[in-house]
Amino acid sequence: MALRGSSCFAVQPECLIIHVSICIVDYRSAEDVAKCCAALGQQTYNDFDVVICENGGIEGYDALRAALPQALPGGQAVECVLAPGNVGYAGGINICMAARPDADAWWVLNPDTRPDPQALRALVQRLEHGDCDAAGGTVHHDNGLVQCHVGRWRPWLARCESVGFGIPLTSPPDVTAMEQTMSYISGASMLISRRFLTMAGPMREDYFLYGEEVEWCLRARQRGMRLGFTPDARIEHAHGGTTGSGNAIRKRPKLPIYLDERNKLHIVRDTSAYRWPVSVVASLALLSLRYLPHKAFRQWAYALSGWWAGVRGLRGLPPWMSP
Repeated sequence: MALRGSSCFAVQPECLIIHVSICIVDYRSAEDVAKCCAALGQQTYNDFDVVICENGGIEGYDALRAALPQALPGGQAVECVLAPGNVGYAGGINICMAARPDADAWWVLNPDTRPDPQALRALVQRLEHGDCDAAGGTVHHDNGLVQCHVGRWRPWLARCESVGFGIPLTSPPDVTAMEQTMSYISGASMLISRRFLTMAGPMREDYFLYGEEVEWCLRARQRGMRLGFTPDARIEHAHGGTTGSGNAIRKRPKLPIYLDERNKLHIVRDTSAYRWPVSVVASLALLSLRYLPHKAFRQWAYALSGWWAGVRGLRGLPPWMSP
């Protein structure tokens, strides 16, 4: 991926972000993407373009192009890119960023999100403040409850914690406390600077789906990058709308459960390998406590197979999926 230099951030941290490229990965959910783009068309910050990578083959690509305009009402370009197969979420994001190598920042956004009109402006302003290299906001459900303010990684347990989960959106968070707590930004909405991408590199594609944003942020922090949070960037998210991970626990499908458990072990292995033996045991105990009390035996088996794949170091596309 060709990248411009980061002298603007190194010499003048207060300089303005000139142009943002919004990166969305789709898998045959053109209707969701169309709604997301409609929300993007209402943004009060208008110096951006949109790139959508379709992972669902030519049929999904054709549906996406039919559902989307070539430009938003403010004139922002909307481009659809067909991936060379299902390259996963990280692979799709990397394709989007590579399609806009001259952007000043990239907004990674889930296809089933509806950003509030001021969301991008708030994220850009947080990044412009100069004391962070990537910024996140408040991701929430349509029922007025917070899904995540910031993310906290528990390496010994190989578990993620969505800080603020279930709190009413009307309750203002303590921004300073959140920034002291956070170890990653929700992959549903994260604005990253050129400096972040230059120092951390692109997302790891061997995760395929789930956990890639956690590893990305942890890797970036190990290289000196800083994370910021602004509650003024509100993003409504239909959590699990694409993969089914938001279903009732006994109705969740195999893919999100398997990859979630597998990739949590990879995060530990890739960012703090000395914790890995403990996290393997803790993760096994926690997944059993998560599913067995609900008598979700099928989901427990999915989780166990993902855990075992993580122990064995299997990566990339799950073995039962076609490349």
